Amino acid sequence: MRRRARPGAERGRPGLAPMVLTDRVKRRHLIGVAAGGALSATALGGCGLFDGDPEPAPPPDALQPLLDEALTLAAAYDRAALAEPGLAERLAPLADDHRVHAAELSRVIGRPVASGAPASGAPSGGAAESVATLRKAEQAAQKTAAAACRTAPADRAGLTGSIAAARAAHAEALR
Repeated sequence: MRRRARPGAERGRPGLAPMVLTDRVKRRHLIGVAAGGALSATALGGCGLFDGDPEPAPPPDALQPLLDEALTLAAAYDRAALAEPGLAERLAPLADDHRVHAAELSRVIGRPVASGAPASGAPSGGAAESVATLRKAEQAAQKTAAAACRTAPADRAGLTGSIAAARAAHAEALR
């Protein structure tokens, strides 16, 4: 194949000269290139490169709501302790229990603990109102944990049962 210079290129005009084929292109060569392209496209299609369907997400674990609640409760205790420093000593062990539950649930589920719980403002009002709000949250979370315990397989029933019991004890400690 030879390239011929574009007319006028020798006179200092910028630009690329077009390629001109001077040899005959053989029919067999074109058929071979076309067949190779078709074969390559078929091979890539078999690899899943052109599949538009992504892999479906795995279903959420049945313990995920308990993990989410444990993180939310720990954050609620932290906010209440910041809003009412006089309660910090009383609330810290309860928040720590929820962090331990979250770590164990995360281990059982096989997913890392999220970096933080959903943010919400500190409870308004005094210490009594903060404690009452936390007690209601513990009672609701205890019901969730008890329901999870009833439906959990044997290898998870002990964990969910102890979480339900701890949440019930927390609600009583907040009386």
